[in-house]
Amino acid sequence: MYDRQALIDLFHQRALKFGEFTLASGRSSSYYLDGKQILLHADGLRLICEGLFELLEDVEYDVVSGMSIGADPIIGGLLTVAAERGRPLEGLLVRKEAKGHGTGRFVEGPAEKDARVVVFDDVVTTGGSAMLAVERIEEFGCRVVEVVGVVDRMEGGARTFAERELPFRSLLTIEDFGISPPDDA
Repeated sequence: MYDRQALIDLFHQRALKFGEFTLASGRSSSYYLDGKQILLHADGLRLICEGLFELLEDVEYDVVSGMSIGADPIIGGLLTVAAERGRPLEGLLVRKEAKGHGTGRFVEGPAEKDARVVVFDDVVTTGGSAMLAVERIEEFGCRVVEVVGVVDRMEGGARTFAERELPFRSLLTIEDFGISPPDDA
């Protein structure tokens, strides 16, 4: 069962750091959310996956995906929870660079063309990583029906997805940690 407060507490204990940081988007920040500290923690991953299934109860999808390395634990966790629940589900992994041997593909996994895909990201800032995954999944022949962040930093990601008419939601936002989003977001 999803315990939202337990997940927030775990982020505070293990993943929220203060200082001066440069984010993947290139922006500077006075805080950093290290999502891998939660995704690679047994209780953290379980809480996230339970919460994501709850969050997506109203969405019809066949496949879970996202950009490696941030989404890999999420995909594995969701597939495991789906199997425990008897829910059919497949996964796709999206590479940053095409595989240098074998098929040479950006996207790996068993999904069929036209499958309905939800793209996940651990921490959404501007949405750039998730949008790259969206583009590669669409090139692969699947349809992205939703983009989901574990935590939305509220720094433009929602706007990025809206510009592409992609529904977006997140399990948590930075406000859940007592941090205000920037005024220009």
